[in-house]
Amino acid sequence: MHNKATHLLLTISLAVVSLATFGCGKNSKSSEERIKITLTGATTVAPLIAEIAKRYEQAHPNVRIDVQTGGSSRGINDPKSGLADIGMASRGLKENEQEGRKSHLLAQDGVCFIVHKSNPVNELSDEQILGIFTGKIDNWKEVGGNDAAITVINRAEGRSELELMMTFYKLKPDDFKADLISGENQHGLKAVAGDPNAITYMSVGASEFEAANGAPLKLLPLRGIAASSKTVEKGEFPLSRPLILVTKPEVPAHVQAFLDFAMSDKVRDLVRQQSYVPIQ
Repeated sequence: MHNKATHLLLTISLAVVSLATFGCGKNSKSSEERIKITLTGATTVAPLIAEIAKRYEQAHPNVRIDVQTGGSSRGINDPKSGLADIGMASRGLKENEQEGRKSHLLAQDGVCFIVHKSNPVNELSDEQILGIFTGKIDNWKEVGGNDAAITVINRAEGRSELELMMTFYKLKPDDFKADLISGENQHGLKAVAGDPNAITYMSVGASEFEAANGAPLKLLPLRGIAASSKTVEKGEFPLSRPLILVTKPEVPAHVQAFLDFAMSDKVRDLVRQQSYVPIQ
């Protein structure tokens, strides 16, 4: 009798263990289904990453990728502070930003000056560009255009385009005299497309993409070099920059898997579709 009771107790114990194990496996599966990767940062990089994320999610149904904008500064700071898994930036890391961060080269891009397609001005010299953005030239007729006031659109603080513009032309924030400030790329692109007298500086890739899709925009050459993804790819365009992803030095396996995918040959077509230059 004692042996029978012992056998029954052992059987019940094994059943409980089996149920517990089965339950843990089920919870583990649910956990896998809820994998989420958050990216924040540059509006120049965001549309490309959104397309890459769609393709990745199709191949990995258990992963959800959240893409938020906010500028390169946010993309550089959020991963280190734990507010995002991956940051997006349209410039390289500065020397004082290296600690606690790792950059991953995604693509190449340039920064160009754009005007409305109807604007008769086809090129501006460095001196004319400086005059326009510092308020010394305020009418298009002064640079060979129509007799109309220039609508100057500057880029917001924290945007890599502003930092590159200041470095390239040796300007300080207070030197700029602008009518409007554009943060998100789409705001600047729509503002120029809607104002025949506007000018701003913008991602070559984003501008080329919008113009190719019907937006009334004109990309001005810089120092005699056409503003295009082709001249960026050849290394000819004067104002070029890297597009990068930023993480902590060590990341979880699921984040690394997405990084590897985003920088692989599997997305080169998406990079070109956005008018950016893939990394060779």
